[in-house]
Amino acid sequence: MLDLWSSLAPLIVVSALLPLQTIVALSLVRSSLKAALAWVAGMTVVRLIQGVVFGVVLAESEANSEGDSPSVVLGTILLVLAILLYVKALRTAVGTEEEDAPPPRWLTKAGSMSPLTAFCAGAGFMSISVKFLVFTLGAISAIAEAHLDARLSALTFVLFVALAQILPFTIVGLAASSSTGAVEVLDNFGGWLQRQNRIITILFGLVFGTWFLIKALKRLHVI
Repeated sequence: MLDLWSSLAPLIVVSALLPLQTIVALSLVRSSLKAALAWVAGMTVVRLIQGVVFGVVLAESEANSEGDSPSVVLGTILLVLAILLYVKALRTAVGTEEEDAPPPRWLTKAGSMSPLTAFCAGAGFMSISVKFLVFTLGAISAIAEAHLDARLSALTFVLFVALAQILPFTIVGLAASSSTGAVEVLDNFGGWLQRQNRIITILFGLVFGTWFLIKALKRLHVI
């Protein structure tokens, strides 16, 4: 179990700190709490569906694999993720436009989304985002490799999804609270996130890219 969470923890941290899901949630709560909740719900539903679909496939693959053989699926996923994070850090460092950063026009529309539109946008975003798909596949593969029983595997994946989206969940929770300082906290956090986004992206790309690279090489029995 410790080995499992050593693989899940960095996936959770990197997934939670990618800015777009949080920036859109911050934009939505200013106009509609229901729309913000729908945005988070759309992302969550897609991730849970991916867990069911890919979980069955990867669990079957792990069941048919030998105990001492290289973890080809998880190793390859982690290697791809390491490359993606290195590329992301490099693009940000040289000033290339951030592909995950929402354009102002997109954010303007986000502020006026209906709950249904926000749900569909959240589901669509999570469906087409390659990085989030790799994070999810990495988590599913790590859980399958741990050979847990079906109920514990499902609970572990649900916990992964909840922790990976902890920032949007927290934003919605603060907005729904009666605290008079909640709006100020959200505004301050949103401003800090946008100001520090570049350095966060570079540091996490380098640190976790290296982490995933080492994990991938170990899983593939290269080192």
